[in-house]
Amino acid sequence: MSFVTKPNDPNKPGDIRPSVLEERSPIPGISRNVFLLGAVSLLTDISSEMLYPLIPLYLTTVLRAPIAAVGFIEGLAEATASLLKGYSGWLSDRWRIRKPFTVAGYGISAFAKPVLAISSTWATVLFARIMDRFGKGLRSTARDALIADSSHVPARGRAFGFHRSADQIGAVVGPLLALPLLGLVGGNFHSLFLLAFVPAAAGVGLLLLLREPEIFSLRQTPKLSVTLRNLPKPFHRFLIVTAVFALGNSSNAFLILKAREMGASTSMIVTLFALFNLVTVLSSFPAGIISDRLGRKTFLLLGFALFTVVYTGFAFAPSLGWFWLLFGAYGLYIGITDGLTRAFTVDLLPDGGRGTALGLQATVTGLAAFPSSLIAGLLWQWKGSVATFLFGAILAAIAGLLLLRVKLVPGVGLEPTLPLPEKGF
Repeated sequence: MSFVTKPNDPNKPGDIRPSVLEERSPIPGISRNVFLLGAVSLLTDISSEMLYPLIPLYLTTVLRAPIAAVGFIEGLAEATASLLKGYSGWLSDRWRIRKPFTVAGYGISAFAKPVLAISSTWATVLFARIMDRFGKGLRSTARDALIADSSHVPARGRAFGFHRSADQIGAVVGPLLALPLLGLVGGNFHSLFLLAFVPAAAGVGLLLLLREPEIFSLRQTPKLSVTLRNLPKPFHRFLIVTAVFALGNSSNAFLILKAREMGASTSMIVTLFALFNLVTVLSSFPAGIISDRLGRKTFLLLGFALFTVVYTGFAFAPSLGWFWLLFGAYGLYIGITDGLTRAFTVDLLPDGGRGTALGLQATVTGLAAFPSSLIAGLLWQWKGSVATFLFGAILAAIAGLLLLRVKLVPGVGLEPTLPLPEKGF
């Protein structure tokens, strides 16, 4: 079955010119724009995830940085990304463009790899990480809004799930490439950091094929005015849920350091990270498809519960063997929640505020990201790793309880106006 596309109605808010939605891709029910963005994310994540599991080891073993410094670097880097997402999302709505933010953001992140390659102090690593996350913040909300703009409403979960799966395929391939490449360059971290620039640059090149959706030009209202005050109350409540959860969701670097504390080798840590990403790949797309039918709130509640269990497991795991199960379960949590958090945010809003609202949600995450990782690092140094992970588990449980109070608003971005695709366009 193909999508049934209604004729353009310039008086209908959110109507999208069918030429963008009907461009075919190799994946049934996925538009060409979404497919391209998935391919770009795949290449970018190959680049990023080649390095991510090694950066904490590089900092603590080569540069001799303390664990609190790792928390400071990761917290500030992630806060930079999340805070910028808020502003860039709002600008993409106000200026009525998505593609330039997406291209610029991926480009800046790509050029952070050569900067990392010349690092010799943890301050330089901090600069490179901030540069990388600045690019992520610049692109992410505009890209997510572009995914929403390029997808039919009843296939929105499918689109976000596909993108997350493609992203995570790169996250699986990246760590697996890191080990042989690190051996090829004789264990030289700087050479590996430079090699990571190649797939990132290829991803930026693919972005030239993107098309800007015509959604804004078809609106009746000539100017877009979206503020926090005029967004629905359930969205406000979801921002509180986001803040509570993010405060306990410290950087994944602490998972790597926990594995090292338990005696894992560098090769085992990279393999564990690849396992975590593989499970995310396998679960993201199916979770997105099922959420289109059963609802996304249920999946988010399941994800918060799973996070609570996993972080409790990291706190009290008696042996390294448990880490295979814990990293796999953590990948399932990411697969269930990551793309669907963005889709759920869009579900709570009118079409015109997608970029702004995604940005606000990311801004709240960013405000919590820095204290989250800093607190995690300080707890680790003062009370040990058990305290770090218990803190995250408790806040995730509280966030899940608060999510129960978030009710969807009938008639706001949720109506299935078109049939779900079965075999493609």
